[in-house]
Amino acid sequence: MYKRIRYSGIILMIFIFLTGCFKGEQTMEEIDPPNETETVEKNDTTSEETQSEDAEKRHTTTVARQLYLIDTNGMVVPQILELPFPESKEVAKQVLEYLVKEGPVTPLLPNGFQAVLPEGTEVLGITLQDDGTMVVDLSEEFKNYEAKDEQKILQAMTYTLTQFEQIKKIKIWLNGHPLDEMPVDGTPISNGHSRANGINIVNSDVVDIVMGQAVTLHFPTEYNNIRYYVPVTKYVSKSDKNIYESVVYSLLNGPGPETNLIHVFNSETTLVDSPVLEDGILKLVFSEDILKNKEQAMISDEVMETLVRSLTELEEVEGVDIKVENMEKLVNENGEILNEPVMRKSDTIISKS
Repeated sequence: MYKRIRYSGIILMIFIFLTGCFKGEQTMEEIDPPNETETVEKNDTTSEETQSEDAEKRHTTTVARQLYLIDTNGMVVPQILELPFPESKEVAKQVLEYLVKEGPVTPLLPNGFQAVLPEGTEVLGITLQDDGTMVVDLSEEFKNYEAKDEQKILQAMTYTLTQFEQIKKIKIWLNGHPLDEMPVDGTPISNGHSRANGINIVNSDVVDIVMGQAVTLHFPTEYNNIRYYVPVTKYVSKSDKNIYESVVYSLLNGPGPETNLIHVFNSETTLVDSPVLEDGILKLVFSEDILKNKEQAMISDEVMETLVRSLTELEEVEGVDIKVENMEKLVNENGEILNEPVMRKSDTIISKS
C-alpha cells in the first residue's frame, strides 16, 4: 500500500508514527474520557491470571511516547522516548510527569535536551471533558519557573498532550483551582491553550497579522552532528497569493537569522507555476535551482523533508507532488526515483503507490 522512502544523511529524531507537530493523529485507546473520576481503574471482573499477565507485561514492556522537550537552542522540539508501560490507563498523566525536570525522564533525555516543567511539579489530576479539553491540575511547584520559559512550558504541555486525537486543547489548574492566566508572566489561559496558539513563534514579514495566517513550518537543525526537525510558527500573507504559495516562499526565504535553524534551499529557487491542490495532493513545479545535482536531477532529502513536513501541516494537504521544470523525473539522494506524490503519515514521509 505504501512504501517508505529512506533518506540518507538525515537522522530523524522525531517519531515515525506519532504526530508530531503536528496533527494529533495518534489514537490512544488508553485515554477514556473520565466523568467524575480523574483516573480509570482496571475492570474488577478481570481474572487474577489476566491481572498477573498484565502486571508482568507492564514490568517488561515499554511504549514509545512523543515528548516536547527543550533543545540546546531553547526551542521546543518533539522527541520520542521509550517510557515504561503505564500502571493504569493514565497515559496523559504519564507523559506530563515525564516533562518534569529532575523527574523520571532525566536518564532518558537525549544529549542536549532538557525537560520543561519546574522540578518537583506533581500532576494532581487530569480530566478529559466532552469537548476535548484536558484539564490538568498541578501542584504549587508549577509556579517555580522564569518568565522567559512561560511560552515554552505552555507549548510543550499543549503539543505533548494533543498528540492524542481525543485531546484538542488544555486548561491548567493549580492545586485544585482553575487558572485564568499563567502564574509568572500572566499569559491568558482562561479559554484554554491549543496548537492554534503556535510553537516556537518567530518574527514574520507580515505587517498586518489580521490579514495573515499562522502556519507551522519545519526546518532542520544540528547538535553534535545529529540533525532533527524543529517546528516553528510564522505568519504568512494571504493577500496576493494562495496560502500554499505563501508557505512555499516562506520556506524558500528560510527560518530567519534569529534562529539556529538551517536554510536548506538554494537562494535562486522559485516556483514556476502556482501550486494546485487536487484530491488532497498539492502539485508544485520548481525551477532547476531547487536541485542538489542538476545532471542527476537529484533533489536533496532535506529539501523534500522540509517541504512535505511543512505543507502537510495544512489540514487539507495529504501529500505533495514535486516537479522541476525541464526534468522528466527526479531522484532522491539514494538514487530512488520520485515519480509519485510524497505523503506524510504523521512524521514519516512515505511514497504513495
